[in-house]
Amino acid sequence: MTLYEGKIGSAYIVKGIHLKQNSIVRRLEALGLNEMTKLQIQNSKRRGALIIKVRGTRLAVGKQIAQGIEVEEVKENA
Repeated sequence: MTLYEGKIGSAYIVKGIHLKQNSIVRRLEALGLNEMTKLQIQNSKRRGALIIKVRGTRLAVGKQIAQGIEVEEVKENA
Protein backbone atom coordinates (compact mmCIF):
# COMPACT_ATOMS: atom_id res chain seq x y z
CA MET A 1 0.00 0.00 0.00
CA THR A 2 1.07 3.60 -0.36
CA LEU A 3 1.50 6.12 2.43
CA TYR A 4 -1.41 8.10 0.98
CA GLU A 5 -3.74 5.13 1.61
CA GLY A 6 -2.74 4.96 5.29
CA LYS A 7 -4.92 5.88 8.26
CA ILE A 8 -4.33 8.68 10.74
CA GLY A 9 -2.71 7.43 13.95
CA SER A 10 -1.40 4.21 12.40
CA ALA A 11 2.28 3.23 12.30
CA TYR A 12 4.00 1.99 9.14
CA ILE A 13 7.39 0.80 7.91
CA VAL A 14 8.73 2.22 4.64
CA LYS A 15 9.21 -0.54 2.07
CA GLY A 16 10.35 1.68 -0.82
CA ILE A 17 10.28 5.15 -2.33
CA HIS A 18 9.23 5.18 -5.98
CA LEU A 19 9.36 8.74 -7.31
CA LYS A 20 10.45 10.00 -10.73
CA GLN A 21 12.50 12.88 -9.32
CA ASN A 22 15.70 11.58 -7.72
CA SER A 23 16.28 14.93 -6.03
CA ILE A 24 13.12 14.44 -3.95
CA VAL A 25 14.13 10.87 -3.08
CA ARG A 26 17.56 12.08 -1.92
CA ARG A 27 15.97 14.88 0.14
CA LEU A 28 13.57 12.47 1.85
CA GLU A 29 16.49 10.16 2.65
CA ALA A 30 18.44 13.11 4.08
CA LEU A 31 15.46 13.86 6.33
CA GLY A 32 15.53 10.27 7.62
CA LEU A 33 12.82 8.71 5.46
CA ASN A 34 14.67 5.58 4.32
CA GLU A 35 13.60 1.99 3.69
CA MET A 36 12.75 0.09 6.89
CA THR A 37 12.14 3.36 8.78
CA LYS A 38 9.13 3.46 11.07
CA LEU A 39 6.74 6.39 10.69
CA GLN A 40 3.33 7.45 11.91
CA ILE A 41 0.62 9.42 10.12
CA GLN A 42 -0.45 12.25 12.40
CA ASN A 43 -2.84 14.27 10.25
CA SER A 44 -4.31 14.53 6.77
CA LYS A 45 -5.08 17.84 5.12
CA ARG A 46 -7.98 18.56 2.79
CA ARG A 47 -6.02 18.60 -0.48
CA GLY A 48 -4.12 15.38 0.21
CA ALA A 49 -1.07 16.51 2.15
CA LEU A 50 -0.05 14.31 5.09
CA ILE A 51 1.66 15.21 8.34
CA ILE A 52 3.92 12.33 9.36
CA LYS A 53 6.29 11.72 12.25
CA VAL A 54 9.66 10.20 11.33
CA ARG A 55 12.40 9.66 13.92
CA GLY A 56 10.90 12.27 16.24
CA THR A 57 10.46 14.91 13.52
CA ARG A 58 7.18 16.01 11.98
CA LEU A 59 7.20 16.34 8.19
CA ALA A 60 4.56 17.53 5.73
CA VAL A 61 4.40 15.41 2.56
CA GLY A 62 2.33 16.30 -0.49
CA LYS A 63 -0.19 13.96 -2.09
CA GLN A 64 2.00 13.00 -5.08
CA ILE A 65 4.99 12.22 -2.87
CA ALA A 66 2.82 10.23 -0.42
CA GLN A 67 1.51 8.17 -3.35
CA GLY A 68 5.11 7.27 -4.26
CA ILE A 69 6.07 5.93 -0.83
CA GLU A 70 5.33 2.24 -0.36
CA VAL A 71 4.62 1.22 3.25
CA GLU A 72 3.54 -1.76 5.30
CA GLU A 73 1.47 -1.45 8.48
CA VAL A 74 3.24 -2.30 11.72
CA LYS A 75 1.53 -5.08 13.65
CA GLU A 76 0.85 -4.10 17.26
CA ASN A 77 1.43 -7.63 18.63
CA ALA A 78 4.65 -8.29 16.71
